[in-house]
Amino acid sequence: MAKVPSTAAAPPGAVARDDGLDRQTILLGLVIVAGAVMAVLDTTIVNVALDTLGRDFETQLSTIQWVVTGYMLAMGTVIPLTGWAIDRFGGRRVWLTSIALFVLGSGLSGAAWNIESLIVFRVLQGLGGGMLMPTAMAILTMAAGAHRMGRIMSIIGIPMLLGPVLGPVLGGWLVEDVDWRWIFFVNLPVGALAFFLAWWKVPHDRAEHTAPGLDLRGLVLLPPGFVLLIYGLSTATSNGGFGNAATIGWLAGGAVLVGLFVLHSLNRRERSLIDVRLFKDRTFATASFGIFLIGVALMAAMLLIPLYYQTARGEGAFAAGLLLAPQGLGAATAMPLGGVITDKFGAGRIVPFGIVLLAVGTLPFALVQADTSYWLLGGMLYVRGLGLGCTMMPTMSAALVTLRRAAVSRASSTLNILLQLGGAIGTALLAVILSRQISDRIPQAPGGGGAGGMGDAPDRVREQVAPQLADAFGTTFWVALALTAVLIIPALLLPRQSAQQQHEQKGEDAEAPPTVL
Repeated sequence: MAKVPSTAAAPPGAVARDDGLDRQTILLGLVIVAGAVMAVLDTTIVNVALDTLGRDFETQLSTIQWVVTGYMLAMGTVIPLTGWAIDRFGGRRVWLTSIALFVLGSGLSGAAWNIESLIVFRVLQGLGGGMLMPTAMAILTMAAGAHRMGRIMSIIGIPMLLGPVLGPVLGGWLVEDVDWRWIFFVNLPVGALAFFLAWWKVPHDRAEHTAPGLDLRGLVLLPPGFVLLIYGLSTATSNGGFGNAATIGWLAGGAVLVGLFVLHSLNRRERSLIDVRLFKDRTFATASFGIFLIGVALMAAMLLIPLYYQTARGEGAFAAGLLLAPQGLGAATAMPLGGVITDKFGAGRIVPFGIVLLAVGTLPFALVQADTSYWLLGGMLYVRGLGLGCTMMPTMSAALVTLRRAAVSRASSTLNILLQLGGAIGTALLAVILSRQISDRIPQAPGGGGAGGMGDAPDRVREQVAPQLADAFGTTFWVALALTAVLIIPALLLPRQSAQQQHEQKGEDAEAPPTVL
């Protein structure tokens, strides 16, 4: 079995030099990315097929949306368990189990015979998909060491940033030219390859079976609380916004359970499902707040931009996915450089610059009109991608770099929870605002003014209301721009020193700082 070199036992000062990622660590990163990309792609690839699924199964949108919501709720349930599972069974076993569950759920979803079976199989798929990204972060973070965190996080960031771009392209092509079942069957060969590569290259953990007993009280409080929050956010768009009594009830119930979990975690002597005492580390707390806001800004824009192309400009799902490609290219360009800068000078040197790029790339969409040039928007999407590449993974790196190896698994689960929760809040908020903006300007719009209804309108009708649609999207993009600008607050508080310098100031070993208590 291949072993990943570890710097944990290096003598003092051995990590002071800026050695790059070794060949085996890079190979491990590519193996991990091969598995993680499936789950990230699947969060967006199914969205373009909902209309087709509704027609094939002869069901309403209120039912078909559970194909997406069920997947999200399953992910929300399992993410808090991932840190404990890694500590208890080891990252390798959790990784292989996650891939197996995801592939099984994918195959069954593709073979679904009715809408009820599809929803059940999507939940199974979500249970596997929810564990993939936090497990990937934990495995690679422990393999790379603190002084190379930025560069390894750049590898992890590939599926997280490219997935929302490639998902609609691949999904649109499969739905339009092949068959909707292949949006699930496509995961079978990819998953089989990822499982084989992981069996071959992911090393056995040296500290398996060392976790304390499962936090049963935390299990009763946190996953259900997280599920209620996500469900409440998902109902906001269909129940008339955040003022609806049912939506408020779901959100309040989730908030109460999460609050009770926080009190439980603070009073528990053994490590809880998520160790909230990690937030006593100023850097981790600051970066975590930044990750939450990045989730809001990223997913909010990823909702609005393809909707603009499809509803205001009349593009199909495949074309809209292609028009999003410049953002992925920008992210791929910036991530390696962002990782190097983070390792050498600290995340505080690169993240504020990335936020400026994000704001600049979003501004033209706030000023969008019915005939705004695709070349201009494509260029600005590339700039947005540069900003994302300089923002997301450096911030995650800053969150993990001061923690010792034993805390990484729980911390990575926490960051993924915050990222997903921020994305759910951003998506729900912007969807409600956009729907109301369209309703105010075009009361006669199909579907009660929702963007989805306008997507079904004939081209002649769309051309007549194109200026009003563009104005509605522009106003909503101003809100997205404001949410992006708020990111500057935690960004300015991130450390402007390398991991080595931070630990030298504290008089600690850069590879194994003490546990945060």
